[in-house]
Amino acid sequence: MKLARIGKRGSEVPAVLDRDGVHRDVSSLVSDFTPEFFAGDGNERLRSSDLSALPAVEGRIGAPIARPSLILCVGLNYVDHANESSMKVPEEPILFTKAPNCLVGPYDEVLTPRGATTVDYEVELAVVIGRQCRYLESPEQAMEHLAGFTIANDVSERTFQLERGGGQWIKGKSCETFNPCGPYLATTDEVNLDGGLDLWLDVNGERRQTGSTHDMIFDIATVIHHVSHFMVLEPGDLVNTGTPPGVAMGMAEPGYLSPGDVMTLGITGLGEQRQEVASA
Repeated sequence: MKLARIGKRGSEVPAVLDRDGVHRDVSSLVSDFTPEFFAGDGNERLRSSDLSALPAVEGRIGAPIARPSLILCVGLNYVDHANESSMKVPEEPILFTKAPNCLVGPYDEVLTPRGATTVDYEVELAVVIGRQCRYLESPEQAMEHLAGFTIANDVSERTFQLERGGGQWIKGKSCETFNPCGPYLATTDEVNLDGGLDLWLDVNGERRQTGSTHDMIFDIATVIHHVSHFMVLEPGDLVNTGTPPGVAMGMAEPGYLSPGDVMTLGITGLGEQRQEVASA
């Protein structure tokens, strides 16, 4: 299934994208795609229901999950991205968080913070947790605890992150609108990770990022297993798994984002996003 949320910001209704490309309103079956939905095996309840007779719904596409309790990110998870950032290739996953309220829809504006001059982009494969992850026994077990996959743009303000963060990255990662997500959450049965998924991102029609999840330093199973030994991941939590090379910070002449710029990005089988940059 492909789960989506349709409507004005803060008033989205849950929907399922059918094979004809129609969003079916499932609010008569579930209240929203919340942590409670995932913890209660909501995916299975929807899968066992006849959705064909449910009404179609149109409008703005929001983030495919309601506000998570945690947005966890993996830093420098591609060798070439670590190299372009002039940072050491990590020996174990680098973890940081983003404020949950920076989650927005895949086509919403991205706002440059006041005083910002180094706003950057990062296309990433994101996973949503389906079952509590606590001291998992193996990476293989970790994959059984996922609800699905989606696209995230881990927007970053590099000066806030690297020069004003005091050794932490959260200042440069948590500005409002800095985590576009969607357009839908594909359940795990919809996605085949074998061989990798292609990721790409353009700015104003110019290809900036190209990569494959096959090139991750730490694959998804390894990341989730590792994290479960340092914190408890709850149903509905969002995990951004790292970005391939091509970010503005790594360019010979950095092409940071400015109001009026347009980002388009996508991942194989997970759709595409488009964001216009504006001033906060």
